[in-house]
Amino acid sequence: MTRLLESYAAGRWYTAPAEGRPLLDAGTGDEVARISSEGLDLREMTAYARTVGGPAIRALTFHERAGLLKAMAKHLSDPATGIKDELYELSYATGATKRDSWVDIDGGFGTVFGMASKGVRELPNDIVAIDGNLEQLGRGGSFVGQHVYTSRPGVAVQINAFNFPVWGMLEKLAPAFLAGLPSIVKPAAQTAYVTELAVRRIVEAGILPEGSLQLLCGSPAGLLDELTVQDSVAFTGSAHTAGLLRNHPQVLHGGVQLGVEADSLNCSVLGPDVTADDPELELFVKGVVTEMTVKAGQKCTAIRRAIVPAAMADAVVEAITDRLARVTVGDPRHEDTRMGALVSLDQREEVRKAIQSLRASGEVVYGDPDRIDLVDGDAERGAYLSPVLLRSQRGAVEPHDVEPFGPVSSVLTYDSVEEAVDLAARGRGSLVASVVTHDADVARRVVLGLAPWHGRILVLDRDDAAESTGHGSPLPMLVHGGPGRAGGGEELGGVRAVLHHMQRTALQASPAMTTAVTGRWTTGSPRREEGTHPFRKSLAELRIGDTIATPSRTVTLADIDHFAEFTGDTFYAHTDPEAAAANPLFGGIVAHGYLVVSLAAGLFVDPDPGPVLANFGVDNLRFLTPVKAGDAIAVTLTVKQITPRTSADYGEVRWDALVTNQHGEPVATYDVLTLVAKTLAG
Repeated sequence: MTRLLESYAAGRWYTAPAEGRPLLDAGTGDEVARISSEGLDLREMTAYARTVGGPAIRALTFHERAGLLKAMAKHLSDPATGIKDELYELSYATGATKRDSWVDIDGGFGTVFGMASKGVRELPNDIVAIDGNLEQLGRGGSFVGQHVYTSRPGVAVQINAFNFPVWGMLEKLAPAFLAGLPSIVKPAAQTAYVTELAVRRIVEAGILPEGSLQLLCGSPAGLLDELTVQDSVAFTGSAHTAGLLRNHPQVLHGGVQLGVEADSLNCSVLGPDVTADDPELELFVKGVVTEMTVKAGQKCTAIRRAIVPAAMADAVVEAITDRLARVTVGDPRHEDTRMGALVSLDQREEVRKAIQSLRASGEVVYGDPDRIDLVDGDAERGAYLSPVLLRSQRGAVEPHDVEPFGPVSSVLTYDSVEEAVDLAARGRGSLVASVVTHDADVARRVVLGLAPWHGRILVLDRDDAAESTGHGSPLPMLVHGGPGRAGGGEELGGVRAVLHHMQRTALQASPAMTTAVTGRWTTGSPRREEGTHPFRKSLAELRIGDTIATPSRTVTLADIDHFAEFTGDTFYAHTDPEAAAANPLFGGIVAHGYLVVSLAAGLFVDPDPGPVLANFGVDNLRFLTPVKAGDAIAVTLTVKQITPRTSADYGEVRWDALVTNQHGEPVATYDVLTLVAKTLAG
């Protein structure tokens, strides 16, 4: 008997006292492993996540969490560890070719790298994240509002599908970890042996805090009973199972948050502008065939409906069938195989049933669901299936209701853009659609029509084809999810996916208290002026609220004239007295806004070498009051936010810059961004 997969629970590997269910190699029918969760203490798992994993993660800043994710991804992908090779070799048993495994394994690693990078670049080196701008709640400025995100003291449970045993886990783990949540991973049984290996290698590395990742191999029965109001479940799978989860008492009444990615009848629309001679036709055909054959069509983003102009239907069908004829099916380990097996014989039978349903309103124009020629492999024991293309009748219902989770797609025809949009919408919500057109008007009309029904839309043409990642590739910086029957969830999505796991709270307080809570200086908070210029302080010495108030400088007409001549900015407001006087906004010659900012820098900058290494930008620049010749400007510069970089000997300092005139009126506000050494040299 083969090895029984283990669960990783409460800091130890657990082996069930049972024979377990056999898991078979998709291509050969040989037993790969067995699986059972009998006797696993689910209450202990959830308690361990809350009391051990959660506090350990939440003690870290966003940047520290991102650093650990990056270190984990490096370890997994480093050729020296051999982990990637192990995963690739084991992945063959799922029916995946090397190309399929690249999408899953390297795609998973890349997603973690991407999320880690977003965490450092877009989140503070803190445990609190600010959402939006400060809201002035009182006339005097002593009462303000600020939305903030904080971590929940709960656990993130992920229930994953069989088709992506590595990527499916990592794309959910990364944002949850960044948000401060420990994860309990429940992989689909059929490919759980790949997930178990990945988790085992992560645990062995000891990079993530103990308790931040647990694994449940086997039935999750009873797990939701252990969840509470601070917990969440991210589910990927069938709409039927999603319906059961939605009706669980802890979801209905216990406050458990449920995110769903379910059935999705994705489509690709060929624009009415495309002819047989256009490169867009080849792009469309290649996209359909790729999505039919990668992972043997077992992708939640695969193209199930190819929506084409009626006049182009024959040409499209011929082109797709010609390309499909070059797809070799067989053992995924064989070098000549282009498409491997479905994950199991049961899955193949489900796809065959779906094809039979589609035949009620469509004709099979390529492939035979009951017969296949293999380049290599056992047609009886392996779950092999030919790619199948159908041509549907006008008015067909089945293509919009039946999802064949395999290498199957249906061609549907339309006569107008409005009809194409209507056909796409009949899927009642999908993860992704693609629009292949070189006509900007067509692109706009189709995209605006499809957007309410799709979580992501790819517009593909000759201009972006070389860099396009394709119809079926979710990216860590973009939302992956869809409305309606697709579940309504949003996985990935960059920092959005992190904040999705956190609690957004409207904080109402004085500016000083808001600064204390958020770690970011708030307008109206006390400023601290000392004898030492803040530019002479290292990162270790700087404090939020450190301020310099400069002497004033009078802006002269000669300054304005010189700036106009020197820069070439001779806009009439700076050079034509009569025209400037006629404009009610100016009432005469005014200084260039960038002249004001330049003069302001001259007022607050300390010129000598020191801990301030560089200025790397300005944010939120606004010109509020025109500066005229004879006006005197001064600057108040305050340390607004301090962000140490964990991997460098310097950090970022954000300064609040307020430029005022001789009347105390603000003429410009902005944030100055500098790099500052952590300690003084020498």
